[in-house]
Amino acid sequence: MTDGTLEAVLRRDRLIVVSALGVIAALAWAYVLWLAADMDMGGMDMSGFRMVPAGLGMMAPVATPWSAVEFALVFVMWAVMMVGMMTPSAAPMILMYARVARQGQIAGKPFAATGWFAAGYFLAWVGFSLAATLVQWMLEREAALDARMASANNVLGAVVLVAAGIYQWTPIKDACLAQCQTPFRFLMTHGGFRSDVLGCLRLGLLHGSYCVGCCWILMALLFVVGVMNVLWIALLALLVLVEKLTPWRRWVARIAGAVCVAAGGWMVVA
Repeated sequence: MTDGTLEAVLRRDRLIVVSALGVIAALAWAYVLWLAADMDMGGMDMSGFRMVPAGLGMMAPVATPWSAVEFALVFVMWAVMMVGMMTPSAAPMILMYARVARQGQIAGKPFAATGWFAAGYFLAWVGFSLAATLVQWMLEREAALDARMASANNVLGAVVLVAAGIYQWTPIKDACLAQCQTPFRFLMTHGGFRSDVLGCLRLGLLHGSYCVGCCWILMALLFVVGVMNVLWIALLALLVLVEKLTPWRRWVARIAGAVCVAAGGWMVVA
């Protein structure tokens, strides 16, 4: 295969992968916006009730325990929201995998399909979504969230903000962020590409786990501002993107941490 033909194939692969990721992100954001619109009841008094994220105007009395259906709906909400937020920042890694996989296939050393790597990555965030659902269930049992799934207690909000701010300065954050910032280094550190499906899935899961380790506490901020607060969902997604892809990413993380600590202190005083 000539160099020109190879580049044409790689460009085509890149377009296919970018289009697929774009569709996934667009569908996820459409679902989030649909749920958010459903939960905006136009100033309606929802005292004594909580919203169920079904997109159908469902509410349940605060004192009523969660049903299995409500738990599943909250879990789906978190999982889809995480996919929408993390797809842009995961795109460079997935695109690099697709390029090298195509080059390996042409050279007679085929790798597992790129979709398996992406599936492993998002599986890590699905696991986080399950944990977030359990935390939300516990908080609602303690009446710590209001009808729109935001903190009903300034002390709780302040604790989460300060914890998030401190975590942004920790060595754990730096270590996880370093793995997310340098895709090729991550691959070489962990044995390179995999030719088998299971190995590829595990590699994607490992990369996703580092991203969870990097960003989980930022996602916890949604419990402070409202789990379905679309503006904050977009801002957090942008912060994650800037942290991972810009040259000044470490300083961005530290500045965001300082802002969180300051905001937590202000909530206590207020």
